[in-house]
Amino acid sequence: MFIDTHCHLDFPEFDQDRDEVIKRSRQEGIDFIVNVGSSLKSSLASLELSKKYDFIYAAVGIHPHEADRFNLQEEKTLRELAQKDKVVAIGEIGLDYYRNFSKAENQKPLFLALLKLAKDFNLPLVIHSREAESDTLKILKEMLPLKVVVHCFSGNAPFLKSCLDLGFFVSFTCNVTYPAKLSNSERDPARSNILWQDKKARDLREIVKLVPLERIFLETDAPYLSPEGLRGRRNEPINVKFVAEEIAKAKSLSLEEVSRATSNNAKGFFNLG
Repeated sequence: MFIDTHCHLDFPEFDQDRDEVIKRSRQEGIDFIVNVGSSLKSSLASLELSKKYDFIYAAVGIHPHEADRFNLQEEKTLRELAQKDKVVAIGEIGLDYYRNFSKAENQKPLFLALLKLAKDFNLPLVIHSREAESDTLKILKEMLPLKVVVHCFSGNAPFLKSCLDLGFFVSFTCNVTYPAKLSNSERDPARSNILWQDKKARDLREIVKLVPLERIFLETDAPYLSPEGLRGRRNEPINVKFVAEEIAKAKSLSLEEVSRATSNNAKGFFNLG
């Protein structure tokens, strides 16, 4: 059993063959998919996918990139969507100070509004945090208790510890598979013929080792972040298996152990099935 807990099958990258991609996912052993909203339009599309396919569930939310355009009518509509059948989470929501497509002063009110919405309907949260760890934690702490997964985890060990101490889950994507050569300044001259893992990916694998298996989910974030060997191509839910393989290697576990544990984690968190 594999569960892709975060993808965007409603995105235009899938417009030409969406049904085929979804059929292929089921045939290749993906038991559940959580399609995650990133805007009001995307949330509506996620809900429609969940109605059409029995193994797809929806998360509804508004990404911080959309914060400058957020208004009370969107919040009202999202509140209505949150009460629909097969909506299992609010997300993805959070803060993004890396791209800064929306102003930070607009991202925070949006984040708070959707956290309150999740609490009103007792729904778990799918959190996006990029170069905003301090503010993300501060706001989440103010709203506890919350049921949270930090998706596409890319933070450092102190941020991880804070998340785990608060009882949060973390989710890893196909970027854990990325290898690359180090720069000349980082290379060991005595072993110049060895292909090293790049520092960022190596650190991410070290982060994987620090996370208890019972706190990990698998995700693809498709169509983004295709695994090594498929980079430059569109990602798909079937590639969640590559994430499981890397976690198994990092933790010296079998693929079956990782599959079983992460699936049980996700089913309990999102109330799937």
